[in-house]
Amino acid sequence: MLYALFEYIETQFDLPGARLFQYISFRSALAVIISLIVTLFFGKKIIRFLARQQIGESVRDLGLSGQKSKEGTPTMGGVIIILAILVPTLLLADLSNIYIQLMIFTVVWMGLIGFIDDYIKVFRKNKTGLKGKFKVMGQIILGLVVSITMMTQQDITVRIDKKLAKPSQLEQQNTTSAEFQDNAYVDVHNYLTNVPFLKENQLDYSQIIPVSSHSRTNAALIFIPLVVFIIIAVSNASNLTDGLDGLATGVSAIIGATLGIFSYVSGNTIFAEYLNIFYLPATGELVVFTACFVGACVGFLWYNAYPATIFMGDTGSLTLGAIIASMSILLRKELLIPIFCGIFLVEALSVVLQVSYFKYTKKKYGEGRRIFQMSPLHHHYQKLGYHESKIVSRFWIVGVMLAVIAVITLKIR
Repeated sequence: MLYALFEYIETQFDLPGARLFQYISFRSALAVIISLIVTLFFGKKIIRFLARQQIGESVRDLGLSGQKSKEGTPTMGGVIIILAILVPTLLLADLSNIYIQLMIFTVVWMGLIGFIDDYIKVFRKNKTGLKGKFKVMGQIILGLVVSITMMTQQDITVRIDKKLAKPSQLEQQNTTSAEFQDNAYVDVHNYLTNVPFLKENQLDYSQIIPVSSHSRTNAALIFIPLVVFIIIAVSNASNLTDGLDGLATGVSAIIGATLGIFSYVSGNTIFAEYLNIFYLPATGELVVFTACFVGACVGFLWYNAYPATIFMGDTGSLTLGAIIASMSILLRKELLIPIFCGIFLVEALSVVLQVSYFKYTKKKYGEGRRIFQMSPLHHHYQKLGYHESKIVSRFWIVGVMLAVIAVITLKIR
């Protein structure tokens, strides 16, 4: 809103200082500040409201140290995160940008799914919450919206060498003949993604299974199921990671900062050419959104760090994971997710391995055996006697290391 307002003021009245809002760096810095203000100001009010309504966490006794002290702590704090993301995004981002529109939909949609789940747990006193099939259905719908929009929306393009463009792609250009002849590169709608560690780091989804003469059909067979799987996996992995004070929030902030770097270099022609990655027109606007995201996570840590005075609940954890997954796909960095989302991956794998091994040994030996003392992995370390804050701090450190590795893959080929 402010972006559109100052753009109008700058064009109509040439007001000094109005041009500042044209700079992504300025709006991103302002977005972080506003996100922090929203979390710090409204967070306290929301916590008091939840406490008065006795909307507290019901903790199942798992024999973990400090667990009983969490009983009754206000939950559904994801509402604070969602507000801290949406308010500065609506104020500072270009709302006509297709990438921003998709991210706003992601926040609202998954926030609604998580809110319904928390509402059933808290108000209906049903500890299982929303049935798993309905959660997955919501994630599938989000995956379909993101993937189909990317495949059909002509504003979502990649800048490539004009010599490598297909004739059908060149016909779609709106430039005049003179302009077109002068340009060495052209923005085309295609199904390419970046592949880490390879010199020729381009993968065309439409070429993996060439069952049709239509590239869109070929790409859809791979791309749509892949996007749906990624959103389901990352969103649920984020939910599993949300088990210790500040763990999921801090890890998400680190991942958000990494995605902010990716969106900046992908939306900047100079950096994209230097790093030999795709230049994605209009994705620079996602830097503003990631600034809102990081600011919301860091601000929420004010209340969620050990000892937490509020938990994010599924309203927050499912939404954070969906945001990270969707943005990774939009930036065509989905193949890097196992690296910069390594904490989420290990947490989810620990649950899968624990459950699978328990079922296998129970069938084979008549009694279930465990790989870890408890899953997800952070509870395993709690059982070993590590203090909660130490586990969280070390997971953050590993998260930073993985983020740095993910960034340097842009040049390691």
